[in-house]
Amino acid sequence: MAQNGNWKLSILSPIIPILLAGGAVCCADRTGTLSGELKVWHKVTLTFRGPSTSEDATPNPFRDYRLNVTFTHPATGARYVVPGYWAADGNAAETSATSGNRWRAHFIPDREGEWRYVASFRRGPDVAISLEAEAGAATSFDGAKGAFEVTASDKQPPDFRAKGLLRYTGEHHLRHAGNGEYFLKGGADSPENFLAYADFDDTWDADADSASYKGVGAFIHRYEPHVRDWRPGDPTWKAGKGKGIIGALNYLASKGMNSVYFLTYNLDGGDGRDTWMWTSPEVRDRYDVSKLDQWEIVFDHMDRLGILLHVVTQETENDRALGGSAGLNPIRQLYYRELVARFSHHLAVIWNLGEENNTPDADRKEIARYIRALDPYAHPITVHTHNNRAPGFYEGILGDPNFEAASIQGDMERYNADAIALRELTARAGRKWAIFGDEQAPASHGVLPDADDPDHDRPRTLALWGNLMGGGSGVEWYFGSKFPHMDINCEDWRSRERMWDQTRYALEFFRQHLPFWEMTPDNALAAGRNARVLAKPGEIYAVYLPEGGAASLSLPNGSYEVAWYNPRAGGPLVPGKPARVSGGGRVSLGGPPADPQKDWAVLVRRR
Repeated sequence: MAQNGNWKLSILSPIIPILLAGGAVCCADRTGTLSGELKVWHKVTLTFRGPSTSEDATPNPFRDYRLNVTFTHPATGARYVVPGYWAADGNAAETSATSGNRWRAHFIPDREGEWRYVASFRRGPDVAISLEAEAGAATSFDGAKGAFEVTASDKQPPDFRAKGLLRYTGEHHLRHAGNGEYFLKGGADSPENFLAYADFDDTWDADADSASYKGVGAFIHRYEPHVRDWRPGDPTWKAGKGKGIIGALNYLASKGMNSVYFLTYNLDGGDGRDTWMWTSPEVRDRYDVSKLDQWEIVFDHMDRLGILLHVVTQETENDRALGGSAGLNPIRQLYYRELVARFSHHLAVIWNLGEENNTPDADRKEIARYIRALDPYAHPITVHTHNNRAPGFYEGILGDPNFEAASIQGDMERYNADAIALRELTARAGRKWAIFGDEQAPASHGVLPDADDPDHDRPRTLALWGNLMGGGSGVEWYFGSKFPHMDINCEDWRSRERMWDQTRYALEFFRQHLPFWEMTPDNALAAGRNARVLAKPGEIYAVYLPEGGAASLSLPNGSYEVAWYNPRAGGPLVPGKPARVSGGGRVSLGGPPADPQKDWAVLVRRR
């Protein structure tokens, strides 16, 4: 039956007693319980009753059991093997349960019609990290099966359920599988410890004396300035918790932003030391089920708002610490297994192997290969660079089949050249990447608050338009370490309100006026002060003038319309003077309609 718009479909058959090792009796659930909206691109949750256990039990429910569920679409042959996880009592976000007998998997169907599923539930030492289907021994509800019908989604953009899974398609821009829309990113790189939030269970500052941020002291996020942005009907947990973080996301979405960068692990020397998935800061193989269920509430809301999850799995200070080494040791395998099992069903995810990453290329490839083997949806994988190391930072992984994007830290002046270079390098290596600019140097400043930099001329002209005009896929804004609302203690995203607006203006220009996914950078086509050019030759051109002034453009024969766009204020296109030009060589586009010393974009289209 339908309850509050969600299908709660129980298809349980009789419970069958199963004798487990040690004489314990468990109820074997032969079909499971489906919940969620049974629609294309909506989360469908399948929950089984199985062995009753606890976070600190032996066998370890995270290491020594493995749930995989295979979903198939008989009409087309589509098949997804979805990893599952232990879910305590099945309602841990509300109860903070640390024990229970619920085992769970999330699935996003990509087409209408009948879907069938069958569960594989195995037990044995470290079976969870094995990729071998027959590892361990079948137990409890192994072989449980069922079927369900999926209908079309009823959502509207920006909700990702109206757009579908964000996928890599072999080109320089990611694309939504549902509506075919190409993706350009604009969002928040700070605070990187976004999930260090007081309303999550067992979340606190484990070490206030972080080397890079001693001045912050003991700190945990509350996002109190954004409580007013929470709306009736938005999610909470435990009788009203979560309004600050949900409100913060509402605000960011209201500014047209679509991405948030966040760490899931910053212990072991990291900055902040307040974000972890485990039952305590000292444990690495037992996960805090209620905290992760509360994260899931937030991530579900991000899907509804159309905000990508940029999941940064470690940072430069700790990328050799998890499990005691840099490579794919059992603890790191378990960590990625839990991340994928719990969160890979979200519709826009980028897995980032680490901020300012130090991991050797061979290990990067091995870790990416392991994530790809687990992730049924093949979400894009990237790794973040040290400052000004791109494009050479990626030399050892170019062309690897398990990487799809760049995540660049660097001086803003380099954003255009880095995007152009990496487009060429990745294409030459046989696997084109999406090129993202994810941190702006210097580390002390990044993007300053509006109060300290009201115009944001450098980040707008050099980083934002630099990346996009270089054929990049967009930016996230980093807040530095020395100014109010910085990378660790930012409580109010309104501190950069004008930067969000200017980012939106750029994204609107590209989305409304350009087939940017078909265009290539070619700055040599234009003459003007540091002019940047993105072109689909003979059809459409964008010229960006970061220092204003007049410009000319080399055009093939034909008649073209000229219009100007204000990157500082957005709005409609303004006809140029001249409004039309004839190609056949280098042609003057005239000058800006106002403020000739400010940056402008020029749109040139064949009539």
